[in-house]
Amino acid sequence: MKALIVVDVQNDFCPGGALAVPEGDKIIDPINKLIKQFEADELPIVFTRDWHPKNHISFKSNGGIWPEHCVAGTVGAEFHKDIYFPSVAILVSKATEYDKEAYSGFQGTGLASWLRQIDVDEVIVGGLATDYCVKNTVLDALKLGFKVSIVSEAIRAVNLNKNDGELAINEMKQKGVKFI
Repeated sequence: MKALIVVDVQNDFCPGGALAVPEGDKIIDPINKLIKQFEADELPIVFTRDWHPKNHISFKSNGGIWPEHCVAGTVGAEFHKDIYFPSVAILVSKATEYDKEAYSGFQGTGLASWLRQIDVDEVIVGGLATDYCVKNTVLDALKLGFKVSIVSEAIRAVNLNKNDGELAINEMKQKGVKFI
């Protein structure tokens, strides 16, 4: 069975946010179409979110590389107002401990066990950002034995370095991820 994983479509990763992904809001329509299709087909839908404590190690103020973003309970950590969040969706919070970075929706969340319990063997992925949380979620899914596809129009890169998104896409393709 297939499941949809929607990665981190949160205010802080969209235009105007603390760690805005260029054109991050452009993925909302394609993602919403996927969500509605999976809902209509009664297939599992998972949303991941960054849910950092205020003193998270990834923040520049604590020696990390990122501005303060997606702090638990803030407007920046909320999902974008236009994203469709069906009542049947499962929510997975990551990077919740101040001293541990977690880019993958599988890291320390129990997501893989839950997907296996409901007989998921393939995941379709979209979200933000291609070069960090999408890539790490996808690569972990592969390592855990899931088939993985990415919807190309439903991802965008933050591109901390100019070609990070392109490099991430190439790496995922080389490891067997299907782009649709």
